[in-house]
Amino acid sequence: MKTLKPLFFLFLTLSAITFCIVYIIPKIKNHKKYSEADSKGGLDMVEINYGKAIDSAANVFELPPEYFKALCMLECTGRKEFPERFEPHVLDRLKEVKFQRLNNYEHVTPEMLSDANEEALKNLASSWGPFQLMGYKCLLLDIKVRDIRGDDAVFYGVKWIEMTYGEKLKAKRFKDAFHIHNTGKPYPLSGKPLTYDPDYVNRGLAYMKHFGYKF
Repeated sequence: MKTLKPLFFLFLTLSAITFCIVYIIPKIKNHKKYSEADSKGGLDMVEINYGKAIDSAANVFELPPEYFKALCMLECTGRKEFPERFEPHVLDRLKEVKFQRLNNYEHVTPEMLSDANEEALKNLASSWGPFQLMGYKCLLLDIKVRDIRGDDAVFYGVKWIEMTYGEKLKAKRFKDAFHIHNTGKPYPLSGKPLTYDPDYVNRGLAYMKHFGYKF
């Protein structure tokens, strides 16, 4: 009996080591590879990570997929994993609306925010998804923030764009479209663009060419 106990514990130890080698370590390696792939950006990654979803949604709304692929490159460089952007000034505006110190903020009204707690307001004041839509944009679509940051983010992003400035895309006014997405206003008739990156619109047009749009 005394001889069997050490053998039994040796068997358990070897079994545990084998389990780790066969099951645990490969999963850790695969998770690392998955995370690295998700965080990698670039023009090719736009197609790999979002190409099919963009083509499908653009077809539904009859809009040029090259615009959305270019926008994806501008906003998240084609990555699947990237940090959300919290905008404190937007949170301040939403709080003013919630407590009725403002009648509205864009399309957001006090009624829409009546049940929103602090965490919900912060989510509404952050940007999400491959097109980096502000959370409060979901209210116009009558959906939740999770819908513009989850598996359907591309579809709802394209839908929101179609509803708000889709006519610019249909009219092939791409300079206006890129500028509206970044600033909320069409491209200035004179002077410099108002985008955070002065070359934002020009880079967007160049990306559209890369993705096959014929100007």
